[in-house]
Amino acid sequence: MTPGPTASRPARTTLRAGFALLLGLLLAVLLAAPAQAAGYRYWSFWEREGSSWNYATQGPAQLRPEDGSVQGFRFAVSAEADDSAAPRSKAAFAEICEKTGERAGRKRIALVLDFGTAADAPEGERPPKPRTACASVDEEASAADALAAVAPPLRYDSSAMLCAIDGYPRTGCGEQVSGPGEPSAGESSASPGTEESDSGSASGADGPSAGLLVGVGAVAVLGVAALWQSRRRRG
Repeated sequence: MTPGPTASRPARTTLRAGFALLLGLLLAVLLAAPAQAAGYRYWSFWEREGSSWNYATQGPAQLRPEDGSVQGFRFAVSAEADDSAAPRSKAAFAEICEKTGERAGRKRIALVLDFGTAADAPEGERPPKPRTACASVDEEASAADALAAVAPPLRYDSSAMLCAIDGYPRTGCGEQVSGPGEPSAGESSASPGTEESDSGSASGADGPSAGLLVGVGAVAVLGVAALWQSRRRRG
């Protein structure tokens, strides 16, 4: 006897239930997976406008500030340039350069140096206290020239990225970290020019965790079982 239209209703019901279970478990697994808040540890460069800090649109080697300018440098772990932590000092030019007199053929640049927090520091290092300095430099000097005059030694990498101010940090340059003060698996605090492994097999890599893969596999098995069961009843 040929089954009537109502005979396939249990199969359809089972199939819908199976897919609902599949989607529900998959969502639960994804929500349970820990988020990877990756960022980069580096010196960011800022310009003061009035009482506000603005992220510089030029690098310190290209920017030639005018006399009376205030430039800031901040060491921090940040996900994006626009999200970087600005220097915490609100000191104005008059306060920073009050003891540095004007000289013919020279300009005064106020510098705010914020070495960041202990949470942002590379492992085994402690950030110096934030400080300010007034650089008296040639009229054509860049912000990098002003910085070199008051906070040596500076360290740069092969691409001219500023890596260290006043010797801090001792190593590393713009390395990726998985959280404040925690270098990620694929990145280290090696000195610039050191070749680093790009393997993602180490613990803490950005790839899916074993628990996530097992969970997704279990969800897939349940989905296949539900589909097989519906076809079995239909047959």
